[in-house]
Amino acid sequence: MRTKIGITGQNGFIGKHLYHTLGLYPDDFERIEFDKDFFCHEEKMNDFVRQCDVIVHLAAMNRHNDPEVIYETNVGLVSKLIKALEATGNKPDVLFSSSSQENKDNLYGKSKREGRILIEAWARKAGAKFSGLVIPNVFGPFGHPYYNSFIATFSHQLNLGEQPKIEVDGEVKLLYVGDLVKIIINEIGTEVSNPFYVIPHTDECKVSEVLELLIKYHKEYTKLGIIPALNSNFEINLFNTFRCYMDIPNHFPVKFTQHTDPRGTFVEVIRLNVGGQVSFSTTVPGITRGNHYHTRKIERFAVIKGRALIQLRRIGSTEVLDFYLNGAEPAYVDMPIWYTHNIKNIGDEDLYTNFWINEFYDPIDHDTYFENV
Repeated sequence: MRTKIGITGQNGFIGKHLYHTLGLYPDDFERIEFDKDFFCHEEKMNDFVRQCDVIVHLAAMNRHNDPEVIYETNVGLVSKLIKALEATGNKPDVLFSSSSQENKDNLYGKSKREGRILIEAWARKAGAKFSGLVIPNVFGPFGHPYYNSFIATFSHQLNLGEQPKIEVDGEVKLLYVGDLVKIIINEIGTEVSNPFYVIPHTDECKVSEVLELLIKYHKEYTKLGIIPALNSNFEINLFNTFRCYMDIPNHFPVKFTQHTDPRGTFVEVIRLNVGGQVSFSTTVPGITRGNHYHTRKIERFAVIKGRALIQLRRIGSTEVLDFYLNGAEPAYVDMPIWYTHNIKNIGDEDLYTNFWINEFYDPIDHDTYFENV
């Protein structure tokens, strides 16, 4: 039987990543839809709570000009959740997203600490399982600039041609959102309460060190098309985060420089400061390849001969990006993570395509999930 999971804050930064990752396991999990409007309607909130085996409470306000508003909002959301739990008599497992700022002297940290204590008290009284997740600084694709992470802000600014400014060059403890989601899913599967679960960070570095890497990615990748050296999982995650802030519809396709002489034409397909796998394919007219997405892999499609339509759609979105390529002017499109993509031969001759991906294909850990664009 599938576990029914509801996520308050489903459309937030962490919520979306958790929601879509749960969708990769349809045999194990059923996602109960949530909308922030439920907090304003008692019956809708009760109906949501009534359906859930597990509730992951992520809904919260992080920033506001008035810290009192942050405090009152976050404690108020917890109170409304507890009220619905008591009204329905349902006793789902509850995971609460707190923050490493719990012990800092600010109202946001105070709101998270008090919220965690309130839900823990309900769980003890009800005999329900409770996990209070104390989470460090989280970064990853699709976070909101000026809100979720300085990495989101810096990446956004660089892709607008702006120069980020460092206010305080301190050491920061970081956790990639994909790693956090794995921890949450693992915690869903446990049977023991963990009221104060301090989630460890995976990386620690200075703000200036992060900015230096982002500037390198902007210079090498955005401007020159070079896949930069990626020396750790952190750097791969940081690079994939940076890429999601690019102006994808206007950046791609990128045309190659052709060197032509009486012998013919020479095109340099890709410059790599990282390893991976290069493949070549032919596709007959009218055939579509792909219709899948990756959550970590970096991939490039280079059209060398023929006419192609490459399509991208971000998971959870209905907007389809169309890129038309012609081998007469060889060009490439790179695939962002969490974008399902395909390539179709729209010409009258065979389509020749070079594919590069930064990992060897592993059938056990393929990171390839099928969904039509």
